[in-house]
Amino acid sequence: MNTKTAMITIAGRPNVGKSTLTNYLVGEKIAIVSNKPQTTRNRICGIVTRGDTQFVFVDTPGYHRARTKLGDYMVNVARESIADVDATILVVEPIPSIGPQEEGLIEKINGSRCPAILAINKIDTVEKDKLLEVIAVYSQAAKFDAIIPISAKTGDGVEQLLAQCDKYAIESPFLFDEELTTDQPERQVMAEIIREKILWNLDREIPHGTAVEITRFSERDSGIIDIDATIYCEKASHKGIIIGKRGDMLKKISTQARTDCEKFMGTKVYLTTWVKVKENWRDSDFLVRNFGYND
Repeated sequence: MNTKTAMITIAGRPNVGKSTLTNYLVGEKIAIVSNKPQTTRNRICGIVTRGDTQFVFVDTPGYHRARTKLGDYMVNVARESIADVDATILVVEPIPSIGPQEEGLIEKINGSRCPAILAINKIDTVEKDKLLEVIAVYSQAAKFDAIIPISAKTGDGVEQLLAQCDKYAIESPFLFDEELTTDQPERQVMAEIIREKILWNLDREIPHGTAVEITRFSERDSGIIDIDATIYCEKASHKGIIIGKRGDMLKKISTQARTDCEKFMGTKVYLTTWVKVKENWRDSDFLVRNFGYND
């Protein structure tokens, strides 16, 4: 069988729905989502194999104005992910104006000469006649191969988007095994799941100042998986909030994380978590790299 592949970057501002789209395309949760910006920190590949074609969707951090070393890393990942791919999907909200984040990404797309699709997400939140204004504004800003209104939440328009992506597939051996859905090691997926629960349960700046390290990942003969995880935060006061009164918050985060870890792994998981302080780690090149955020 002659096989084809297409590597496609999914780009956009923070909290526009890139990870939700990636998860929908893949058919399972491989990228964490939350209602807070800058949830995704690393480049994550979602792998979709259909018949003789394999799509590799590159979910990227939201393009934003960086304020820390970690932020610099995230913006660089988003910027560089537009190069050396077969196409880019620019995901935007259904708003008839172009913000500075979109302007920066459009400039990068235009400069790369990479084919681009505009995906207007969250169409389930607006009247359809308002989409014409959005289409008109973006049509003047860049030459998109296609403009496709979608809802990554409900799946509306996603098959049409995938059909457009098929046009960029080139004859090539598959890049990944057919059964894989992501290039992330299982340890990294587990760490990201824990970080997602921190994002969902804690407010303000605390979630963005956390990192998760898996210090033990072992499987018993019975198939049960034991995971030890350390949550790092930037201040002692944050540590107290993450742990909560009588440990209630940490228990809640761990319970929710364990449930999702078991869904992903397909087996029983025993999860043990600790919380430690690493002051200002987001502004330390060494610690940013140490927590896995490196090019």
